Amino acid sequence: MMPFDFDAPISRSNTDSVRWDAHLGRDVIPLWVADMDFSSPPCVVEALAKRVRHGIFGYTHAPVDLRTAICRHLEHDYSWRVDPDWIVILPSVVSGLYTAVRELTKPHEAVLIPKPVYHHLRLACSQAPRAFTEIPLALEDDRWVMPWHQLHDLCGEHTKLALLCNPQNPGGTVYSKSELTQFAHVCEQNDILICSDEIHAGLVLNPALRHIPIASLSQSISMRTVTLMSLNKTFNFPGIGLAWAVAENPTLRQAMQTNLHQTIADPGLLAYTATLSALQGGESWRQSLLEYLRGNRDTVIARIRAMPQLKVSRIDATYLAWIDCSGLNHPDPHSLFLAAGVALSPGAQFNAPQCVRLNFATQRARLHAALDRMALAIGAMPSA
Repeated sequence: MMPFDFDAPISRSNTDSVRWDAHLGRDVIPLWVADMDFSSPPCVVEALAKRVRHGIFGYTHAPVDLRTAICRHLEHDYSWRVDPDWIVILPSVVSGLYTAVRELTKPHEAVLIPKPVYHHLRLACSQAPRAFTEIPLALEDDRWVMPWHQLHDLCGEHTKLALLCNPQNPGGTVYSKSELTQFAHVCEQNDILICSDEIHAGLVLNPALRHIPIASLSQSISMRTVTLMSLNKTFNFPGIGLAWAVAENPTLRQAMQTNLHQTIADPGLLAYTATLSALQGGESWRQSLLEYLRGNRDTVIARIRAMPQLKVSRIDATYLAWIDCSGLNHPDPHSLFLAAGVALSPGAQFNAPQCVRLNFATQRARLHAALDRMALAIGAMPSA
């Protein structure tokens, strides 16, 4: 029996939740924005309560041992030795993505990004603005992977930065050492920098796999890489969390500090408390979470594959299912399921309008209810 009860229902009403308030007053199960319907680990809740009871919320710097604790975490979990001086504390991974694109490329230069991918990787390019080329992911052995043999051809004369998302959001792929080496080799050959979004590193669901930070492959790769990480997703405190960038190369590290403490604000004091307490005492909760999410993942895959018009691939990481709805022959699958009372992330957000993304980090009873509604929506469609 798991020491933590993830089945316990927790009401998120009157908490100003982005995910839950979007359809306030309607009978809609919201499985879209990527946060979880579970309480954060007891160690985090207790540390935050203690800090609140102190009663003073003044200007706060990062705890002296935060960077050391991050280094211990990276070495323990990923066998990656990082110097504390390589770490830049950021308010979020998203701010890091926008900074990386803006500061690591010039206006006439271009960026490589995967497709489909978390929409802020694309928005970071379009809002800089920078030209970008999409790397079309394809299903291979039931995994979303890059077209490895085409990567060279996608690198143009002005391509100076490649954005990586590992584990992949929304595909759930955990890239192997061999795959990461191929990607890094192409970047080295074409003198392209790398910015790797690794926010889901702590959410590898397949026990046979292990997350590998691309910068940990070699020093030469590390010197051209900025790695963005955070515990916000893993321990479910994105509303107060923080992130960090790891950059061994001092030039890249300096670039990631542009506007930091100025227009880019520091994390709030509770973010430091939450992150440090998760690093120090959250591991047993994380292991229980992974066990529960595996059960939810298996539920989603079994139920979706029982709906012949839908397809879902293997999900080795994250709590997000990428569902191909092209078999429905419906112009807007997202609206079809929303009308049936299930809010999913629209595929258009990921530049793939015939897909939807389902967040299964919720109580299993609610997940089953949502999947029931999806099945009923499909069953009610007129026959072709």
